[in-house]
Amino acid sequence: MRARSARAVRAALLLGTGAVALFPFYWMLRTAFAPADEVYFSGISLFPTRIGVDNFVRAWVDADLGRAMVNGAVVTLAILVCQLLTCVPAAYAFAKLRFRGRDRLYIVVLAALLVPVQATALPTYLGMSALDLVDTRVSLVLPFVTSAFGIFLIRQYMVTIPDAVLEAARSDGLGHAQRLLRVVAPMSMPAILAFAVFSVFAHWNDYLWPLLVARSPELRTPPLALAVFSDAELGVDFGAVTAGAAIVTLPIVALFIVAQRRFVAGIAGGEVVG
Repeated sequence: MRARSARAVRAALLLGTGAVALFPFYWMLRTAFAPADEVYFSGISLFPTRIGVDNFVRAWVDADLGRAMVNGAVVTLAILVCQLLTCVPAAYAFAKLRFRGRDRLYIVVLAALLVPVQATALPTYLGMSALDLVDTRVSLVLPFVTSAFGIFLIRQYMVTIPDAVLEAARSDGLGHAQRLLRVVAPMSMPAILAFAVFSVFAHWNDYLWPLLVARSPELRTPPLALAVFSDAELGVDFGAVTAGAAIVTLPIVALFIVAQRRFVAGIAGGEVVG
C-alpha cells in the first residue's frame, strides 16, 4: 500500500508539473485560434467560442513568415555547421591530446561561458560595421562560428571515452583526424546532437542580434518578423503574434521529438545510445 501510494503521489506531482509547464503553450494556441474580439475577456474561458485560422493567415501573410523561416533555417544551419566544424575538433584536443598550455586554454574557454552575449553585442556590432558586413547574412552567422558551451559539453562527453579505444585505433594506423572522424565523433554523437539541439534552439529564436544587424525586410528571421505586430501606438496584435509563434515553434518541437533520446543521453553523459 505504501509503495502504491508513493507511486500515486509521484504520478500526481508529475502530472501537475507537466500541466503547469504546458499551460502557456496551450494558452498560446487558444489565443491563436480564437477570434480577435476574444483576446481580452473578463472571467475565465479555457476554450474559445469560435475556432478560426484568420490569425494564422494574417501572421503568415503580413509578417512574410515563409521568407523569414527560410532565412532563419539558412542562418541557423550555417551557424550549426560552423560550430560543429570548430567545436568538435577543439573538444577532442582538450579531451584527448596532451600539449603545452592545454589546461590554461581550457580555463579561457570556461571563462567565456561566464560572459553574457548581451555584453559582447555592441563591440561585435562595431566590428561588423567596420568590416561593412552589417545588413548581410554573413553578419548573422560570423559572430557565432564557434561556441564555448559546445566545446565544454562535447569535451565532457569525450573525456568518458576510454583511452584504450584510441590506443587500439592508433595501433591500426589511424592518425588524429581519422581517430576523431571514425572513432571519437561517432561515440560522442549523443553530446554532439544535444549541442546541435541547443544551438538550433538558441539561434532560431534569437531576437537581439538580428535586430541589430538585419535592417532589410528580406533578411528578417522569424522572431524579427513577428515584431511587425507590435506597434507603439496600437499595441500588440496578440492573435497574430501567438499564431505566428505557433508556426515558428512547430519546427523546433518536431526537431526535439526526433532527437530527444540522444539529447537526453548527451546531457546526462551516459553511455552511447545505439
